[in-house]
This record gives sequence, C-alpha cells and structure tokens, in this order.
Amino acid sequence: MENEAGQGISHAVGESKVPQKLQEHVPQSVEEKLPNQIHDTGTPATNEGSVSHATGDSKVPKHLQEAVPEKLEKALPDSIHDTSRKGL
Repeated sequence: MENEAGQGISHAVGESKVPQKLQEHVPQSVEEKLPNQIHDTGTPATNEGSVSHATGDSKVPKHLQEAVPEKLEKALPDSIHDTSRKGL
C-alpha cells in the first residue's frame, strides 16, 4: 500500500538495479531523482553523484551510492545506508 509520500511501492517503469525492498521504502520523489539507467521511472533525473556520502555501513551497492545525489543518500535510514557520521 502506498502512502502520501509514495512509499510502499516501486515507481520503476523499466529496468532497475535498486533492490526491490529499497524501492518500496524510499519516497517516490527520491526514486525519481535516480538516473534512469539505474532505476527507470520514466522521469528525467538530476544527478549530483559520483561520490558516496556513506560514513558507515551500507547495504546499497557502491555504484548506486556514487550515482545518486547526496540528498537521496541522506534520505535513506541509517540501517540501510549510514550517513550519520557517528563513527567519525
């Protein structure tokens, strides 16, 4: 079931390299910011990418971490992609 932020379902309309559970967890607005070659939502994506902002453990594949905007990385729960800086 989808909530008002677009969480609970995937919004991919094509191929996606993002794990299914992660697709369902993040808001639609976050999914739409991913490059379509990584997660195709059919929406033009903006990409700050090319560097990971993880400061701890991450379940997100490295190539995805480097391809997405910092804002998206920080929107993920630290249990999935730690950007908390706790260990620094």
